[in-house]
Amino acid sequence: MISSLYAAAARRRREWYAAHPDARRRLRRPVISIGNIAAGGRGKTPFTAAVARMLLELGERPAILSRGYARTHADDGVVIVRDALGIRSDVARAGDEPFMLARQLPGVIVLTSSDRYLAGRLAEHQLGATVHVLDDGFQHFQLDRDVDVVLVSANDLHAATFPNGRLREPPDVLVAADAIVALDGGVGEGSHRAIFRASRINGPPIFDGTAPALSGAMFALAGIADPQPFFSALENAGLRLAGRAVFRDHHPYSTRDAERIFADARAAGAAAVLTTEKDYVRLLRYRPFPMAVGWLPLTMEPEPVVDFKRWLASSIASTRDIVIA
Repeated sequence: MISSLYAAAARRRREWYAAHPDARRRLRRPVISIGNIAAGGRGKTPFTAAVARMLLELGERPAILSRGYARTHADDGVVIVRDALGIRSDVARAGDEPFMLARQLPGVIVLTSSDRYLAGRLAEHQLGATVHVLDDGFQHFQLDRDVDVVLVSANDLHAATFPNGRLREPPDVLVAADAIVALDGGVGEGSHRAIFRASRINGPPIFDGTAPALSGAMFALAGIADPQPFFSALENAGLRLAGRAVFRDHHPYSTRDAERIFADARAAGAAAVLTTEKDYVRLLRYRPFPMAVGWLPLTMEPEPVVDFKRWLASSIASTRDIVIA
């Protein structure tokens, strides 16, 4: 009952903004939103990175606009996480996901702000952005978007909204998406104008300092929305896990947390701690580490990549025909 009321309220909110376009602010450059209807664990941030790389290849200068969720030192204004000259912020002011994107994407502007219109204006007028990418923007109605890309799992199509389920909005709102990116085989074609697929691709572990022998036991650490795919990826890679630790998503690791993690890893006989890249950037302030620490790179590439890139370029070109007063 409560979830039904939440779903109805979410629909009304979306319908209200659709009926009142004047309530949205518009940037001068095209805005591409990467989002979902579920609460975390769908790969929005790595997919945002993939889109930003494509935009660079298309000759654009993309600016990623993030809210910087769970920052430990939040500013009221705009934090420049990365500009043309390099990284300009730390993880505390940037947020873990924007900081991770800044590390991955030379040539891409990365900004954090609770006001993404303000961040976009700064990117356009001071940093030379030619296109904007909203990381987690499908529910950000205050800013007008030109393209809405939504990542969808088959489970999302039958799940409940908050508080009994993990959905932010009911599945029927997907009709508002310009493109659906299916994360598994259970998402079929519908009334959407474009549908693509994507899969999680994990690279070999990257270690801080001297890499241990991967034949040794590892201690797995995850503070993300859905840690199970990470643990499964380690096991599927043939790595032996001596133990594991789970924290909530975006958890700000304290000195006590770090001491406990490394103590537990040593007690388990682990040769190293393996974590996600998002967790790794939150642990950076504890370097040098008392033992080897590595992270498992994760990428999300659209399929077919050529078709997606062609669709993306066409979508951006069509928005530039719109004259903004």
